[in-house]
Amino acid sequence: MIRISRLTDYGIVLLTHMAAHADHMHNASEAAAEAHLPLPTVSKLLRLLTKEGLLASHRGAKGGYGLARAPQQITVAAIVAALEGPIALTACAATTASDCEHETLCPVRGHWNLINLAVRQALESITLADLAARPRALVLPTLRPSRAPLSASPAPRGKAGMGAPRPAPAVR
Repeated sequence: MIRISRLTDYGIVLLTHMAAHADHMHNASEAAAEAHLPLPTVSKLLRLLTKEGLLASHRGAKGGYGLARAPQQITVAAIVAALEGPIALTACAATTASDCEHETLCPVRGHWNLINLAVRQALESITLADLAARPRALVLPTLRPSRAPLSASPAPRGKAGMGAPRPAPAVR
């Protein structure tokens, strides 16, 4: 199963809340209560996301945390990468060296890179501004024109190689 961690899920929820209320600074307890997240988790996220440059902290009486960039400039891919590390579905699709002993002989390695790219492009196409906006009909991004499968398999055949089964005659 491909799944982001709970911390990343909560990080996206927290940042979406902050994007929806970008006009003011947020402190940890206020953000936790308003986003309905546990305070210790929000405190940890605020530290991590500030360190990764997605949030900015401001000291003083009117201080707190705010987005470091406009919500339109922060993608889901950037959030996932900040909290999980590089987006890679397999070790060989990561930008760092892999320890897979089958990597050099793997017949699907290049295909994993293509799949990884599609996932990353999908996450890069969604911003905090999109998440903070009112929900709308889901329109999936077009990543590339559709094409024939990588390996075409023959059409299913009927009995004893007689071709595809014929449709039943219409009943009158």
